[in-house]
Amino acid sequence: MTAIVDLAGKRGLVVGIANEHSIAAGCARAFREAGADLAVTYLNEKAEPFVRPVADELSAELVGPCDVRVPGELEAVFDGITKRWGGLDFLLHSIAFAPREDLHTSLVNCSAEGFATAMNVSCHSFIRMAKLSTPLMINGGCLMTVSFYGADKVVENYNLMGPVKAALESSVRYLAADLAGKSIRVHAISAGPVKTRAASGIERFDELLDEVRKHTPAKKLVSIEEIGKVAAFLASDAGSPLTGSVTYADAGFHIMA
Repeated sequence: MTAIVDLAGKRGLVVGIANEHSIAAGCARAFREAGADLAVTYLNEKAEPFVRPVADELSAELVGPCDVRVPGELEAVFDGITKRWGGLDFLLHSIAFAPREDLHTSLVNCSAEGFATAMNVSCHSFIRMAKLSTPLMINGGCLMTVSFYGADKVVENYNLMGPVKAALESSVRYLAADLAGKSIRVHAISAGPVKTRAASGIERFDELLDEVRKHTPAKKLVSIEEIGKVAAFLASDAGSPLTGSVTYADAGFHIMA
């Protein structure tokens, strides 16, 4: 019997691995275990030593830099995919950034420049990736991005990232409508908080972890492996009826009052 989640013969791009503990790394492992061939990126030379071991573990066919703030770097990633594979089946966007001084202040006090940077890196880059992916997804495909409950409700210390993630989730809906005619599905995965390098930039993050754990039905946090299984399902043909929605991989935290 064929496995329900089967990515054999599919090719995917994973953007956002910072190290082995990243949500993107957990998703990439799940994609690979389901049979996919992968391309992965690292932010810059400083990040490369932390990402290379993960790429080697995944037997990634393409590995290269991608800082969406650097003109041409994102386009170079897709040029490499075009030359090596000539097509793409799925993509995971798992990047977010805000200048520290803007992230660590209230929304009303964040700067216009900081807000614009956060929107560009954390939201608009996904739209750019969707545009670059579309010509490669000749037979349809799946685009996924990672969000957080702070897009729905006010989460203490999440600050400007709340509105930015809300914009990202809205973009998922509009992209799903735009690309439905090309059989390209678009998803946001609202992941529960995980102790990652990126999350360490949020003030009092350990307190947030404790608070979320207390308010999940089973009093537990999710792992990157569990989030990865959700992403692999969405990328597979088994997820074909789904598009445009936010899928919560947060151990039920979002259902609790």
